Amino acid sequence: MSSNCSSCSSGGGSDKHTDAKLKIQDELISSTLAGIGHKIFVMSGKGGVGKSSVTVNLAAALASRGFKVGILDVDIHGPSVPTLLGIHGILDVDRGSLMMPKQYSENLSVLSMESLLKDPDQAVLWRGPMKTSAIRQFISDVQWGELDFLLVDSPPGTGDEPMTVLKTIPDALCVVVTTPQEVSLSDVRKSINFLQYANANILGVVENMSGLVCPHCHKSIDLFKKGGGRDLADKYGLEFLGEIPLDPATVIAGDMGTPVVLLDEESFAKDAFLKLSDKVAEAAHSSLEAAATTHG
Repeated sequence: MSSNCSSCSSGGGSDKHTDAKLKIQDELISSTLAGIGHKIFVMSGKGGVGKSSVTVNLAAALASRGFKVGILDVDIHGPSVPTLLGIHGILDVDRGSLMMPKQYSENLSVLSMESLLKDPDQAVLWRGPMKTSAIRQFISDVQWGELDFLLVDSPPGTGDEPMTVLKTIPDALCVVVTTPQEVSLSDVRKSINFLQYANANILGVVENMSGLVCPHCHKSIDLFKKGGGRDLADKYGLEFLGEIPLDPATVIAGDMGTPVVLLDEESFAKDAFLKLSDKVAEAAHSSLEAAATTHG
């Protein structure tokens, strides 16, 4: 009897210890997020829509406009942000045991799972609870500093990573990326349903791979159709943030580890991403003003 009580007491103590640690971490997360103006969650229900490319170029474009920007890559199993930015090596740790994000430029810093691995080709064999814990640590144990924007890039779908992001960053503004064809739109509709069910703040829809602009005659070729993203936004009453054309310059820039918006050469994709960044900044600011009015 006494041993049973003892074991119950011990179990309770362990739970209390865990609860205390989570409470401290929650406070650290709140403190970190308080220093960040806008949290932009870039997501899609479909893989292969160029979501990470949109995240990286949107972040680089915002940084080029003078904003302080961070990218948090929570794609635990297939991080691609470091490759798109040409970032290598392990993260540094500050004296206070906080991790320091990789500094890409004066206005752009990056944190990715790949930057925690000694071998970037190593597979990460984690299930839900470990991924949830890691994502929380990416915010609580990282020295993000004061940022105007934090862009969160997640894997496709509505699994552990997106759910953890929305729970950890409840005021995140969600940008949904799609391509024009129906096979993508079908999955993205599920994502929008997921975000609505989670009472998330949806900033708007971006249509990537929206036509191929001929570099010679400058006419658009609807390789994967066009306009599906705009129609989707209209159907759900969401803002359409912009369309990004297929552009060989984006592929070349990605392989170089440089966002296409930072190339000296002008391109259709560069122009589209710069317009997208202005639209996102404006929409995010309007959303913040609306929230202040609602809660004021």
